[in-house]
Amino acid sequence: MTHAFDKGYWEQIWQGDRAPAMAAAGANPHLVREVDDLTPGTALEAGCGAGAEAIWLAARGWRVTAADVAAGALARAADRAAAAGVAGRVRWVEADLSTWRPPVRYDLVTTHYAHPAMPQLDFYERIASWVAPGGTLFIVGHLQHHGQHATAGHGHDHGPGGHGPGGHDHGHGHGGGPGPGETGPPAAASVAAADITARLDPAGWKIVTTQESRRTVTGPGGHPVTLHDVVVRARRRR
Repeated sequence: MTHAFDKGYWEQIWQGDRAPAMAAAGANPHLVREVDDLTPGTALEAGCGAGAEAIWLAARGWRVTAADVAAGALARAADRAAAAGVAGRVRWVEADLSTWRPPVRYDLVTTHYAHPAMPQLDFYERIASWVAPGGTLFIVGHLQHHGQHATAGHGHDHGPGGHGPGGHDHGHGHGGGPGPGETGPPAAASVAAADITARLDPAGWKIVTTQESRRTVTGPGGHPVTLHDVVVRARRRR
């Protein structure tokens, strides 16, 4: 199947039977490992889903703007933030990240498996422009497998195969791992670390972390699911 990964697609995902599991996931472990040493400031979570990463950042003192195209995801996120006692530190924004522009730049811009209705690498380059001087860009994405090539706009999708604890659905929400008959994220949502860093001008960026990793989480029905992640952390030079 092909999907436009637009608002209608993501609203349908967040109204589906997988939404409760997606909304219950915790913060991405890559974020917890890589960002915990940063001094809290302003942060933007691009494609926040049910808000696990935004809430984690807010609990550590960040002032967070969290944007997602799906109103259903944001409603769940706001409820989670209130329950966590950080509602006053997060501003939720319903926005199409392929067209929306924030009014300011941020000390931290982060995204986890977000896949809006635009080419994946163009999206990463777009959000990189939202990082303030001296700030950090932190990307967790789907790793491109051998022989797989990202394409523009529409992707071949093998089903709404989201990812388990700490992972988003292949766009704006936390998922519980590929379901029966699903084989993971679409090619259009998948990249290699070198593809991301190639979009970051060395004159303007210092690459701190590039990682292509594999980890196992518990998926639907208690079955193990292997996640193939690409992780890039970069600091904008002053």
